[in-house]
Amino acid sequence: MNQTIEFLLRHGYAILFLSVLVEQLGLPLPSIPILLAVGALVGRGDLSLFPALCSAIAACLIADNVWYWMGVYRGASILNLLCKISLEPDSCVRNTENMFLKWGPRGLLFSKFVPGLSTAACPLAGMFRMQVWKFCVFDGLGSLIWVCSYGALGYVFRNQLEDLAQKALGMGSWLLALVVSAVVSWILWKYIARRRFYRELRVARITPLELRELMDCGTPMTLVDVRNALEWQVDGASKLPGALHMSFEELEERLPEIPLDRDVILYCT
Repeated sequence: MNQTIEFLLRHGYAILFLSVLVEQLGLPLPSIPILLAVGALVGRGDLSLFPALCSAIAACLIADNVWYWMGVYRGASILNLLCKISLEPDSCVRNTENMFLKWGPRGLLFSKFVPGLSTAACPLAGMFRMQVWKFCVFDGLGSLIWVCSYGALGYVFRNQLEDLAQKALGMGSWLLALVVSAVVSWILWKYIARRRFYRELRVARITPLELRELMDCGTPMTLVDVRNALEWQVDGASKLPGALHMSFEELEERLPEIPLDRDVILYCT
């Protein structure tokens, strides 16, 4: 335990910076335990508050600006990247778009607390051309709130965290094996569920070329454009001829508008 604390005291600010930077860049390495530990060490007087805050917030701003400018210059390809590194990319992207519709830039104040939103918020802000100064201000405030929240928890419960750390170290490799097994099992379960969903979805999916052939043949169908307002800003306010426009969230409420005596085809970006 003493060696662990000594290591944190010697390299605490660098460890905090790197852990936050790596997590905010999208790698599944949680920095919250480090934030709690640093908050506890600040409470003990072993680390200083201001350098700790600067280290964590600087890491957030660097990573978030990388994602923001990737969203500006790479656009939809960033969503493809998110789909590869996220276990729930479809829901996180859709939820982030809805967050921007409802809250605008203010959504960045709390997005880091919500799994999925933290990953997608910054590149989508770039895709939707949020003003740079506005992004930096709200993202900086959101980073400050996030860092201070977990740091304050570590500060307040520093004695309990120290007792917990003592017990954890007493368990040795058994605790590490348990934690690793739990994380791997959760990831495997999410991956299997995602693959099962895609297998079911693939049965009812058609390609744009197949849709064009059906339209050219005059096949009766109902087209529904489910893009939300933010996606329309990026893609242009146009839809396929004869298509209805309603977001996913409106489908149930506006179901009577959809003729059900023919095939119904939903499309988005």
